[in-house]
Amino acid sequence: MTARPDAPRSRRARPAKPALTREAIVAAAVAVLRAEGLQKVTMRRLAQELDTGPASLYVYVRNTDELHAAVLDELLGTVGQAPAEGSWRERLTAVLTEYTGMLLDHPTLARSALTARPAGPHYLRLIETLLALLDAGGVPRAQAAWGVDLLLQHATATAAEHAGQDDSASARTDRDALDSAVHHASEHTHPHVAATAGLLLSGTPRARLAWAFDALVNGIAQTAVPD
Repeated sequence: MTARPDAPRSRRARPAKPALTREAIVAAAVAVLRAEGLQKVTMRRLAQELDTGPASLYVYVRNTDELHAAVLDELLGTVGQAPAEGSWRERLTAVLTEYTGMLLDHPTLARSALTARPAGPHYLRLIETLLALLDAGGVPRAQAAWGVDLLLQHATATAAEHAGQDDSASARTDRDALDSAVHHASEHTHPHVAATAGLLLSGTPRARLAWAFDALVNGIAQTAVPD
């Protein structure tokens, strides 16, 4: 006798579920992020994806903040090593630019990354790479240690600022309004803005990002860490 298609199946007849692990949870979170954005990466949603209860996830991940940090660390694995050629500054800028680009590809993650505290292997590899490049440039160790944090903060903030910007009519209107405000600033009330109007919004995003990294590195190399 053939069982009805809608008849309940015995647990013994169901295929065994894969064992729940932290790696599986993070992988599911990354998949949801790429498909729907970070706002959908919740314990409840992941429990549905993994066919388990939300309480089971807390055995492996303490809270949503830790989960988001783990997701960030996983995506840091897509940021490559420093290029083999070029000066240490060029190689440093290349790594930081790639990191910024990774965040720009995931707008909601870029904003979360401002407060996330990743501590996984990919984050440590990124820090190691940046420290090695600063060391190659002769930057004192203490200044390099503090400088890495400053460089990543700028890269993350830049990505968070620009993430999600598009060519919609609303976005273009906002950009046009800013451009108009700067170029029509009065020489009497805003003399410095008026005098530098052409420069304030000049340059491509990539050129401005590279300049910012270079300016920061110059300051890091020349500014001693206080005792």
